[in-house]
Amino acid sequence: MNSVQTLSTLHKVILRPFIFSLTLLIVAPAFAASSEPPTAPDAVIEKGSRNNEAPSSPSSIAQKDSFTNTTQANSVEKFAPNNLRVGLALAGGGTRGCAHIGVIRALEKAGIKIDCIAGTSMGAIVGGLYASGVSLDDIQELIMSKKLVHGYDTVPIPVRVAVVPLFAIPHLFGYHPYDGLYRGGVFAKFIRKSAPEGHREIEKFKMPFAAIASNVLDGKAYPIKEGCIGKALQASSAIPFLRRPVEIGDKLFIDGGIVLNLPVEEARNLGADFVIAVDVDDDLKKMDKKDFRKIGSVATRALNMHLSTIDEEQTQKADFVIHPDVTGIDLLSRNLKDARKAISSGENETDKLMAALKKKIEESQVSIADKRSEKSTVKGEQIQND
Repeated sequence: MNSVQTLSTLHKVILRPFIFSLTLLIVAPAFAASSEPPTAPDAVIEKGSRNNEAPSSPSSIAQKDSFTNTTQANSVEKFAPNNLRVGLALAGGGTRGCAHIGVIRALEKAGIKIDCIAGTSMGAIVGGLYASGVSLDDIQELIMSKKLVHGYDTVPIPVRVAVVPLFAIPHLFGYHPYDGLYRGGVFAKFIRKSAPEGHREIEKFKMPFAAIASNVLDGKAYPIKEGCIGKALQASSAIPFLRRPVEIGDKLFIDGGIVLNLPVEEARNLGADFVIAVDVDDDLKKMDKKDFRKIGSVATRALNMHLSTIDEEQTQKADFVIHPDVTGIDLLSRNLKDARKAISSGENETDKLMAALKKKIEESQVSIADKRSEKSTVKGEQIQND
């Protein structure tokens, strides 16, 4: 076995199970223990009720640590004919998240205009680039050419794992960097460069956008709605152990999927009247005992169970759910066939559901119009009484 094969085996046998186990057994339980509705003024994502009631107005995250409540500065374009605003909630899921490209492409073909996007991890990467003005074809090219992968993993993971012992050397000289194999600065620069000039700050996007990230300091999820797109997506996709936490203001962010993987409520907070949730979790089909004798199989299953559990509550709050078939696609897969499969599945599944989706949108248009008419009537009566 040559050195490349040895490193590859090391990656599959040691790194992947370690990442999953560390994330689930250490980070996730700690966050779950602090999952009560936040009470601090800058805690912006709350545990909402199941009746789709929106939580209190969200805050914004900027490089200057602006966490005060603000009104969304981005103009939300109207969805004719009844001013229905359509929002997307794009879940995290690594390579499975490529399905978001197919979903959005199908919506574009059907003439369904997207007015705002909230995304987590890979959902934030696809959604953020799209919201900034990058075309779906260009986003797909970044993935299929592996430019996105190389930007994320500047050095192959097996090689980085092999030199882990060297990471202890800086500590001997008093330098104590945050825990993680990669800093992520190169990825942030790559994303910023990939966005169109003039639209590299989130507040200058063509539509309202929020990237969800988890703050390790208080265990809560936050929407990043201002500042550099590169920094925001770096934070939202900072997988524990693999990537170092990202410091923004007084917060220290890691992958948003640890706490809020499918940000339905945040899409509504951006101004959406109708939220389409795109769930890219692997189906939890019943498995045999023999399936768990393979190294890493238990950790992988546990991670899928965790994501399915935390996403279930959010799907119930969405107005419509699209769940592409991403069965068998590994979260950290580098296989381009898996990426193609996810993109194709996203488009095909959305096409199948298009008739039902359009019907639901039409019903919601009527409902929203009636509610706004009632509010307008009540307001007019109050003015007359005054």
